[in-house]
Amino acid sequence: MGALSGREVLKASAAAAGALFASASRAAAPEPTAITPSLVEAARKEGKLFYYTSVDLPLAEKIAKSFEAAYPGIAVRVERSGAERVFQRIGQEYASRIYGVDVVNSSDAAHFIVWKRDGILAPFVPADVAMHYPADHKDADGMFASFRVSLSPIAYNTDLVKREEAPKSFADLLDPKWTGKIVKAHPSYSGTILTATFQIVRELGWGYFEKLAKQKVMQVQSATDPPKKLALGERAVMADGGEYNVLQSKESGGPLEVVYPTEGTPLVVGPNGVFKNAPNPNAARLFQCYCFTPECQQLIVEFGGLRSMHPLVKDKGGRTAFRDIKTMKEDPAGVERTSEDIKARYSKLFGV
Repeated sequence: MGALSGREVLKASAAAAGALFASASRAAAPEPTAITPSLVEAARKEGKLFYYTSVDLPLAEKIAKSFEAAYPGIAVRVERSGAERVFQRIGQEYASRIYGVDVVNSSDAAHFIVWKRDGILAPFVPADVAMHYPADHKDADGMFASFRVSLSPIAYNTDLVKREEAPKSFADLLDPKWTGKIVKAHPSYSGTILTATFQIVRELGWGYFEKLAKQKVMQVQSATDPPKKLALGERAVMADGGEYNVLQSKESGGPLEVVYPTEGTPLVVGPNGVFKNAPNPNAARLFQCYCFTPECQQLIVEFGGLRSMHPLVKDKGGRTAFRDIKTMKEDPAGVERTSEDIKARYSKLFGV
């Protein structure tokens, strides 16, 4: 498996989250796996697992500690980086026949199209996924499922911007009053931002980014970075970034407020999958099962500010309900098909 530039071209698919989960079906998914004493015992014999993820490090560590508390004797080694870096690392490792990853989570759902096509994911279906998850959030062949759903909204610092003056749309960010006051993440580093950029280009065109690039934007890497810059007061407004980071900061007393733009908010599906050559296969399966339990899913909602597709999980009070947010549509195959062009054109526009 090559690096990002080596991706094959896929045929266009429907512009919806379901396109990912309906693609390239090969056979029936395996029978669901429940958490049993025998699986726990087998995992304990391995004693550890390696979790590659692009969620913010505090949340990744919270998930790991929650799992370790539930299953003492099994350590979770978190390897956190931006989604595109995670993808590149796994590609480099597998090209060198280094099998270091057990379970992966990526905010770029298109990665799972590549990994599935390359035959390096293990078919495995946690019981909760089989019982509770809608068809458009689980792979037909059982290779992965939506561990998390997140959004990439606008946000602002309430100490620097009055509510009535805050931007309400992506178009508002082009107002000269925001020149030198905007922070934005990069699609070459972040899967969330790559997906968001694809959706915005599809809906608003490259002309939008051509104009935004003239606004003297502070460019950062991860989708987790713009909310941090806002909280520090280094910029007044963020053009994109992780909704969950904004919610976390706001609920901790930070001066942040989220804006769901009138054009629609980019929607980002982040699946989990187990690798066929996982060095700790039983621990990997147990961890994958745990990740989709109501306990873990409620944790990523409550602590992490993410959205869950598990119907037994409840939204946290005080947040805008997912059903009330106008979202753009996911098209992971479209992202996979155009990712190199997006990165190249974006970098040329923003000079980074």
